[in-house]
Amino acid sequence: MRVVFRPGASVGATAEEVQRLGLRRVLVVSGARGADTARAVADSLGQLCAGLHAEARMHVPVEVADRAVEVARKTGADGCVAVGGGSSIGLGKAIALRTGLPLIAVPSTYSGSEMTPVWGLTEHGAKRTGRDPSVLPRSVVYDPELTLSMPVPLSVTSGVNAVAHAVEALYAPDTSPLVALMAEEGVRAMTSALPEIAAEPASLEARGRALYGAWLCGSCLGATTMGLHHKLCHVLGGTFGLPHAETHTVVLPYALAYNAPAAPEAIRALDRALDTDNAPLALWTLSGQLGAPRSLAQLGLTEADLTVAAEQVAGQAYANPREVTHEGALAVLRAAFAGDAPLVQFSMS
Repeated sequence: MRVVFRPGASVGATAEEVQRLGLRRVLVVSGARGADTARAVADSLGQLCAGLHAEARMHVPVEVADRAVEVARKTGADGCVAVGGGSSIGLGKAIALRTGLPLIAVPSTYSGSEMTPVWGLTEHGAKRTGRDPSVLPRSVVYDPELTLSMPVPLSVTSGVNAVAHAVEALYAPDTSPLVALMAEEGVRAMTSALPEIAAEPASLEARGRALYGAWLCGSCLGATTMGLHHKLCHVLGGTFGLPHAETHTVVLPYALAYNAPAAPEAIRALDRALDTDNAPLALWTLSGQLGAPRSLAQLGLTEADLTVAAEQVAGQAYANPREVTHEGALAVLRAAFAGDAPLVQFSMS
């Protein structure tokens, strides 16, 4: 993968990357919210652009992916440029997965999805994820100016979403000393940038540092195996339609508190990055101080949904430092539903 990182690069650098890869007709994809930015990128490509498809949706519903693949084939595209947040990049990955077309990512949020070979599709109320090298972008263009229009609330939740990737990488079974260093630095960079973005949304320096953090956190996710936190969020998003970044932001402190007794080295690294002695509480405090939602109830989940979600989470096989039982998953969900401070770590009994 090639990474281009500089302010104002999104238009010129994207065209350069298309040409460098020898592509002649690329389909530009985005969501409705980022369509203006995607249009500017598409216009800069001139005859290299096969069209703009601005129909990306959160959690990549399979019917949306089917439609995008059809458009890519009908336009004769030989590559794809995804402009926007995780939904746009997720749609670009779906096209790459189905067609083998090379993907260029131009992220406008801090999700970090552009640095991973992980894809996700939602069908019949369930989100499926997988890994495939074909979906890893060939080039990523980071431009802090693209994130200036991202509202502060979305900036905060998108940033904490990236932090969640680094958190789970620290206690993943396939972590490494290098991944641990990247994860700790990614958390430090992102959590230091977010308060500055909230105070001064136009700060290119803070926005650039957040993108640097997103790059590190996303790279960690791409190199390791996801655990309880991501499984919870996939169920809550795929089955109940909760918003992606906000769900990650709410769930992270509680999933981390649950795993903390079984992951002391990860907690020490996070404590250093956050300059605290209680990483779950520090993350909960940070997101709340910056105006992010703190409970699943705020996001529209009902109490009756908790048992169903816990059954789905406990019924899946995945790596996690601590065994995930139905009772344990339900306890985490109940705590996240209430939104109270994670002052006490969940009992290991």
